[in-house]
Formats: sequence, structure tokens, C-alpha cells
Amino acid sequence: MKPTLLVLAAGMGSRYGGLKQMDGVGPHGEIIMDYSIEDAIRAGFGKVVFVIRHSFEQEFKNHINADHFGGRIKVEYVFQELDCLPEGFKVPEGREKPWGTNHAILMAKDVINEPFAIINADDFYGRDAFMVMADYLRTLEGSKGQYCMVGYRLENTLSENGTVSRGVCQTDADGMLVGMTERTSIGRTANGIEYKDADGSMHPLAADATVSMNLFGFTPDYFAESEKLFVDFLREHGTEMKSEYYIPFAVNTFIARGYARMKVLKTTAQWFGVTYKEDRPMVVERLKKLHDQGVY
Repeated sequence: MKPTLLVLAAGMGSRYGGLKQMDGVGPHGEIIMDYSIEDAIRAGFGKVVFVIRHSFEQEFKNHINADHFGGRIKVEYVFQELDCLPEGFKVPEGREKPWGTNHAILMAKDVINEPFAIINADDFYGRDAFMVMADYLRTLEGSKGQYCMVGYRLENTLSENGTVSRGVCQTDADGMLVGMTERTSIGRTANGIEYKDADGSMHPLAADATVSMNLFGFTPDYFAESEKLFVDFLREHGTEMKSEYYIPFAVNTFIARGYARMKVLKTTAQWFGVTYKEDRPMVVERLKKLHDQGVY
């Protein structure tokens, strides 16, 4: 059994500007997704599914297709749009914001029937992270409610050019996830690493705190459970303009209900990404170094 990789690429990257997934940052014009798919192929993933939007479908497919990867991996596309809602619900008038990352996952429910990993399109996760994830997913065939994620050290995921949002993880003695708290406006300050809460107060975070970078692993039952939870979410928040159905919310709910367990996997990989336009030179430099070292 070969696991599938689900790539969340529907976001246009408002802070960065433009379709940042198409930005050539590698020495030969490679985009970040090229590295992720190459690492996934080497780790043994058999299919990649891209969540995109109809508004940039052709631009995306011009670059990302099976031929682009030399036919070494099967490629499929699904679409995340605001009106992709369960029966009985509609988009509230005036809403433009997407429904969030776990809504994006639901778009792939009809094309994935095996254990799968999900990643952000514009993040570099590192080869070891894909190897660790693929190895674990291969043990989950036929399982339900046995999920996993790759955890990174918080200090290795920050931007020098602005604040970031991260899912801060709490684990038990067996390395299983107890809960994940979404923290926003995280950055380095004179006091170390801090985040800002809803009322503007600053709070410290440990540099070695384990955080989620949206590299999760699920079994196919996740789709049905998430869809039921999305109905509950829409009943409570469906008329709001900015509420989003996030992966951490769903995972926390399933763990709290006793339905699922999530193993937090360790990796030696270094994460980096283009959160802000000013991050680009750093990404270009790191990728060139990896090429010079013969990794790619």
C-alpha cells in the first residue's frame, strides 16, 4: 500500500501577494512544491492530490501535472470553493473568506481511499519528515482513528519578517497528542518568543515547544468524521463572515471524544517557508545550499 499526499494549495497567500505557490525559488526555477513532491516520491507516496481553486486552475495545471514529475507519481486535482457545503447550508451574503484547512481536506473525500498525509503548498518540510510520515502511514492500512503528525521545534518555524500562527501541541508520556492550541501573532520579542492573545496581551512560549506545521497523517475515516463535525460547525458558525474550520479544531474534538489518537512523530528535518515576501531570499539561499550539498 502506498500512501497519498494531499497538498493544500487553494490559498493565494494574501500576505505574500499573488500565487506564491508558483514562485520559482530553487536554483533552476523550482517551486517549493517541487521539493515536497520529490521528497514524497522518494519516501514512497503513490499519488498526490492538489486542492486548488477554479480561478487559477489553468495556471496551476500548466506547471503542476503528471508530466512535470516524470510520470513517477499519479496526480489529481480537487477544488475548494466557498459554496462547497453540506446539503441545507449556503454561503452567507458578503462572505469572501475560505472555510479553512479542514474544509479543504473534505474536498478530497471522493479521490482518497488509503492512509494519507496533508501539507501546505508553500512550506518546505524536509526529506526526513516525509520518510517518517510515509513509514508510519504504511502501518495504518485498515485502521480507524489512528492518526499522526510531524512536530517541529517552535524556534525553527518563525519568520524574521513578521508574526506567524502555529498549533502548539501538548503530548503525553507516550508521545500521543493530548491537545493542540492555535496561537496567533507569534514572534520574537525582547523577552524571547511570545504570542498575542485576542485582547492584545503578550504571553511567552518555549523555544522548544512542539508545533504543528500542518503535516498530518490520517486514515480515510477522517473524511466522514470531519464532514459530520463540519455540519455541527456550520450550525454554530455558518452565518459568520470569518469563522474557519481548522484542522486543529477537528483533531482536538476527535481526541476529546475518545474517537482518535494522534502520534506526534519526531523529525530531524528543518522547516522553512515564505510567509512574507521578505522571507524569499532566505528560502532561495537555503535551497541553493541543499543543491550544493547534493540533496537535490
